[in-house]
Amino acid sequence: MSSKDEFIFKKSALMSTKSGKDILKHIILREKGYKQFHKYNQNNEQEFRDFTKRYLLSLHTQIISDTNPSVTLKKFTEEIGSPELGLDDHKIDEVRARISKPEVLADRVDRLLNSNFVIMTFPVLRALFDGASQYQKETVPTEMRNAIIDGHIIAIDLSEPMDRIIDKDEDLDYLDDYKLMNPYILEIARQKISQGGESIIKAFEEGFKDARIGQYIDTKLKTKPESISDENMIGCYKKYRAIMGTAGRNMALNRRPLADIFHLGMAKAGESVGCGNEIQDAIRNGRIKIPSWPLFFSILSGDVKKGFELTIKKGKNYLDEAKLALDMLPEDFQNKPFLEFLFLTISHYNQYWYNELNRRDLFALLQKNMNGTMKV
Repeated sequence: MSSKDEFIFKKSALMSTKSGKDILKHIILREKGYKQFHKYNQNNEQEFRDFTKRYLLSLHTQIISDTNPSVTLKKFTEEIGSPELGLDDHKIDEVRARISKPEVLADRVDRLLNSNFVIMTFPVLRALFDGASQYQKETVPTEMRNAIIDGHIIAIDLSEPMDRIIDKDEDLDYLDDYKLMNPYILEIARQKISQGGESIIKAFEEGFKDARIGQYIDTKLKTKPESISDENMIGCYKKYRAIMGTAGRNMALNRRPLADIFHLGMAKAGESVGCGNEIQDAIRNGRIKIPSWPLFFSILSGDVKKGFELTIKKGKNYLDEAKLALDMLPEDFQNKPFLEFLFLTISHYNQYWYNELNRRDLFALLQKNMNGTMKV
């Protein structure tokens, strides 16, 4: 399985959840979904290394060839609508000199790629692309296939530095480097995705616009968490829906019906993983993320333990919606078993971290920290 936390897919961890036990059954019986998943997973490490090399080379070229990084960064922060992602002009030369060193840039990229959203999504996009190409009976050149997939993975990865800058909860010593890297990361994603043609880059730009709306709502709620509501949490999750859904859409070259089906499945699967990620973050940080579904449910129920119980149910609801996409797939779509197995891994991922939260019994600490943050 693909995750930065590989231990959660070891046999002992799989035995701890219902979905994990189902995964083991698939493995033992060598069922088609597992075999398809294994096919993309077994060479994932080498494929990911090759992708990382391409990404690093493009990023380094962008950084060292820019004659006015101050203007580049300003345009980016204006487009995103988040001035906090900018740098003081007097810092730019120093930061640029640092990240222009290949070994330094490689370290920063490795840190950003060490994300479940990136690692778990990489083999999925490859499987979706190949399944769509087979169904549509079209042979796409390897270079174009890599460019479209790379571009969307890089776009997904862009959320990592942006979140770390705004949340200030990890990599504190590297946030200035991330700020200057952001506009180049976006530019590379656009360049690569545009190789797929006008329809594909247009779909990406529409999705990216929606993602910015979600990021804006997320940022505003960080400064005023007491204003959290069901409506603005749905708005926050646009950042998952839009980027992941658009990636799915473009794996089918933005051609219906697969484009719309992939969009639904990937968007809702992304939202489901978001719930599990919020539970994992609470364990890691000892506090509930602002904003998040655990925070919303905990405030309304007045009970942190209840808040997380409702969050795991919310994640299941998202995943149930994602499974609707399976029922819409054409009968002759060959990679359907892959997607069924994928959804089992997402269910296990979420349930594992929920079980771990209960095992560690962190609710009193989380309640105390939430009360201090919210002044309740």
